Amino acid sequence: MNAYSESSADAKSVSRPAITSFYLAIVAALLAVLGGFGSRWGWWHFRIGFIIMLLALLGGLIAIVLSIIGVISTRPSATRRGFIYAILGLLVSLIVVGLPLNLIINGFRLPPIHDITTDTENPPRFVAILPLRKDADNPSDYGGPGIAAQQHKAYPNIRPATLNLKPDQAFERALAAARDMGWDIVEAAPAEGRIEATAKTFWFGFKDDVIIRVTSSGDGSRVDVRSVSRVGTSDVGANAKRIQTYLGRFQNR
Repeated sequence: MNAYSESSADAKSVSRPAITSFYLAIVAALLAVLGGFGSRWGWWHFRIGFIIMLLALLGGLIAIVLSIIGVISTRPSATRRGFIYAILGLLVSLIVVGLPLNLIINGFRLPPIHDITTDTENPPRFVAILPLRKDADNPSDYGGPGIAAQQHKAYPNIRPATLNLKPDQAFERALAAARDMGWDIVEAAPAEGRIEATAKTFWFGFKDDVIIRVTSSGDGSRVDVRSVSRVGTSDVGANAKRIQTYLGRFQNR
């Protein structure tokens, strides 16, 4: 009986969709990683990276379909082997598709803006960073009431921070928090209450510029932050998230 079972198992052929889905999912995952980090490392323009990402997304979608076919054809009662390959291919391809798909969904859900600030009426103005943005696709000047209205609707919690600290004390805390964020500090001007820095996104290495303004407010201080992308019409929420993370770290120091 055991010999018969073993010979039956050996007779089962490997499901081609199952094994193909696994290897295609691995290739798609490598393309996804390479598309982003290749742009970050300067191997190619970020638009080439986007094309590579689209290829990864397409490969991941095909891998999902093949994986499902593979799971069905290799289930325990089936006549083909490769169930583990099909499951692994499905898991990897779901991750490959899920990450860029989330960005695409956010791109449609969020407004197409890339300049976020805690003060839309009098946003902090860049000084030291201006030469670094001379070749940037996006201008350093604020877009005005239209941009402000879109920001208030999408990110109503982006507000300045107020502290019961003297401006010089608040400045030192603001500078320390900026360093904790891992930003490249371009200039820190205590007399002007101004800190300018450049942040780099993890995946594609996009450079976004940040300015922090510390002013007196009653018996304490007010801290405003502005974060602006150098390229891209939409930042898919990156600048708002950066400001919120920074202010949280600043207030909890």
